[in-house]
Amino acid sequence: MGSRAVVVGAGIAGLASAISLTRTGWDVTVLERAREPGEVGAGVAMSRNAVAAFRGLGFDDEDVDALGWSTWAGGTWDRDGRPILALPDTPAMREAVALIGVHRRRLHAALHGRAVRSGVEIVTGITVEHVDPGEPGGAPAVVVDRAADLVVGADGMRSAVRRALFPSARTVYSGFSSWRAIIPGSFGDAALRQYWGPHAEFGILRVLAEETYWYGYVAMPERTVLDDELAAARERFAGWAQPVQEVLAATPPGVVLRHDVHHLPGGLPRYTAGRVVMVGDAAHGTLPTMGQGAATALEDGLCVGLLIGPPRTDAALAAALTTFDRTRRPRCRALARASVASARLGSHLGDGWRQSARNALMRLTPAAAVVRGSRAAMGWTPPAPAAPSRPAA
Repeated sequence: MGSRAVVVGAGIAGLASAISLTRTGWDVTVLERAREPGEVGAGVAMSRNAVAAFRGLGFDDEDVDALGWSTWAGGTWDRDGRPILALPDTPAMREAVALIGVHRRRLHAALHGRAVRSGVEIVTGITVEHVDPGEPGGAPAVVVDRAADLVVGADGMRSAVRRALFPSARTVYSGFSSWRAIIPGSFGDAALRQYWGPHAEFGILRVLAEETYWYGYVAMPERTVLDDELAAARERFAGWAQPVQEVLAATPPGVVLRHDVHHLPGGLPRYTAGRVVMVGDAAHGTLPTMGQGAATALEDGLCVGLLIGPPRTDAALAAALTTFDRTRRPRCRALARASVASARLGSHLGDGWRQSARNALMRLTPAAAVVRGSRAAMGWTPPAPAAPSRPAA
């Protein structure tokens, strides 16, 4: 019975997987391509399921409070600032759409620190080009000349592990690119506000009392090169609602990031191959329109430890990998489908009558329907831990 696990990727999904496996008794090494571990990005809205997964990794109330700004989703407005679906500020609604506004680097630092304290070895500057998945009951998996009883493919949207094991699974460009920035000061409301316009969306989220995250998600040709990202964002959102103008005006030069948004339509046909389990964007990279990327990365990472469980006999490992796939794939596929539907109704929608028709329809949506939908997507709770396997007779 082996206990060596190699995690490829030291992002949110990889570190969560490493922590979870270490807690169940695995000896874990994380291989990271970058020479300095860290998280590229700005803000993230951690929904209830993300917080549940974070707590499942052993973090307590103090750790959760230290992440960022406790808030909720306030609803959606049009580009002129008129409400499309303004959510009532009631206890039931706050509970259903509760969020924590977080700087991604703070979340990554919390996971990295916990992983190191747990005894996880993190090796940087390692490029993975080939993976031998091995087979439970047979040969071990091999990654960069390291034999392993279990491999976790957590290397993101451009996953080398996915490319090696699932070469026909290709990411595609969404047609949209996203500006992001975190700026000093408190802007917008206490709650997350999102603005929809033709082929565009703008969001404002507090991540600390005096720190604000904003993003601008817009249709744009792939690989567009802009001389001045901030100037381009200001031009693209000129004339939008006053809170949008205020946050853009307060943004210092040089802090704006932008990335083309890719996704993996349908996700992988299965999340396991041999002794390898795929997690996070490597398994099911989705559109960002449901805000579930970090949440499902944390869920996957926690479930690697909970569902695969302690080091086990090869027969039990094969069964546990099957359980992981059957548990995680339906949920992540459902969230991916919801993200596509949300995009079509929201930021991907064209101009003209489509906007007014959509807005009129959404204004008729009862608050109870929002609560039900939110609970279905974000009311996730961690599964029961797998039992240790019995020694072979």
